[in-house]
Amino acid sequence: MNIPAATQSPLSGASPAASPHALLRLEAVQTHIGRYHILHGVDLEVPEGQVTMLLGRNGAGKTTTLRTVLGLWRASAGRISLDGMELTRLSTPDIARRGIAYVPEDMGIFSTLSVRENLVLAARSGAPDPERLRWVFGLFPPLERFWNLHAGLLSGGQKQMLAIARAIIEPRRLLLIDEPSKGLSPAMVHQLIDVFTQLKAARTTILMVEQNVMLARAIGDRAAVMVDGRIVHSGTMTALAADTAAQERLLGFSLEAHA
Repeated sequence: MNIPAATQSPLSGASPAASPHALLRLEAVQTHIGRYHILHGVDLEVPEGQVTMLLGRNGAGKTTTLRTVLGLWRASAGRISLDGMELTRLSTPDIARRGIAYVPEDMGIFSTLSVRENLVLAARSGAPDPERLRWVFGLFPPLERFWNLHAGLLSGGQKQMLAIARAIIEPRRLLLIDEPSKGLSPAMVHQLIDVFTQLKAARTTILMVEQNVMLARAIGDRAAVMVDGRIVHSGTMTALAADTAAQERLLGFSLEAHA
């Protein structure tokens, strides 16, 4: 897949030769939702141009972490920064304008609008850049085929394609993606792996929550494991995949057994 000629890295804005540094940084972040204390001092770095997998059991605080970064839930303590610029007290629209896009677990598409209308709404200028749109169609051919179809009539996999396409229809510095494979068939998961592999080649910076071991192992550069609202392990995905004892201790299962 050719990346649009305007830039070699349409999503991350970084050249392939750039050495990774922490694009996103969370320092001692705490989050309360009502009377519930969900995040208990999260420390996390997301290197630029890499895919960081946020792993952990259900209820560990993974989705809360993504939503706190975007300001949908307000951090009650700590600091969140994007390339050194503090985001902690900014509103969600202001954070999004810094170049962060979010694909929620429920996909967040507008079911009563067409594929075209969903992408038009996601484009800041009111219309997608034609070259970039061709690039998105290359990643997700069904979106071109169903351009005028209501999004609610798409299959589950096609809806996920549209959700990701909405996030990347404009250049973004960081993608936050919550369980993109949830409820999808194995064949569709393989298609997503292919898409994310191409996005990795474009040096996209992604923080992804994912329970599908095959997808996590295939595309993850880094792995951070959450337990009870804290990051208890951070390292390369390769190292975690090779350490069965750590997998059992941190995740409660072996990645090999779930591959």
